[in-house]
Amino acid sequence: MKISKIASAFLIMGLTSFAAQAADQGSGKITFWGSIIDAPCSIKNGYGDQRIELGQVSNSLLDNGGVSTPRPFDIQLENCSFELDANGAPLYNTVKVTFAGGNVPNDMTMLAITGQAAGAGVRIQDFSGQPVTLLKPTSGRELGIGDNTLSFSAYLEKIASVTNVTPGDFEAVTNFTLAYE
Repeated sequence: MKISKIASAFLIMGLTSFAAQAADQGSGKITFWGSIIDAPCSIKNGYGDQRIELGQVSNSLLDNGGVSTPRPFDIQLENCSFELDANGAPLYNTVKVTFAGGNVPNDMTMLAITGQAAGAGVRIQDFSGQPVTLLKPTSGRELGIGDNTLSFSAYLEKIASVTNVTPGDFEAVTNFTLAYE
C-alpha cells in the first residue's frame, strides 16, 4: 500500500509539473493573405507594394535645374506560363505597365509630392530611360517563361513653373497595373 501511495504522489507531481510546463509560454497569430489574379504571371512577393527612398536631395541642386540621382526599382514577375496559339506561339507574353497617381498640374509625366516640401515632383523612367506618362501604358515588354524583371527608376525634379523648391519631407504615391497582350 505504501508503494502505491508513493507512486500516486509521484504521478500527481509529474502531472502537475507537466501542466505547469504546458502553460502558455507565448503565442501569436499568423495570417496568410494575397489574391488570385487572372494573369499569366504572378507578382513576386514584396514587389506589389514597395517603398523607394529618393534620399536627401539639395534644394539648390533642384533650383539650379538639376535632378536627384535616379533610384532603380523593379516589378518582379514569377512563374510566368503562357498558353499557346494553334501555331505553338505563346499568347499574352507581352506586358505593359500603367502608373497612376496625383500628377503635377499640366504635367502627366511628373507625380505630385505631398508633405512639407514643395515645388518638385517625381519622374519615373522605364528600362530604356524614357519618361513614363501617368495613365498611359508603357511600351510592351516581351516576357519569357519563368521569372521576369520589369526595371524602372525614379528621380526628383523641380517643377518648371516654380521659382524655388521648399525644403522638407515629402512623399509621392503611384499605383501600377499590368496588362498582358
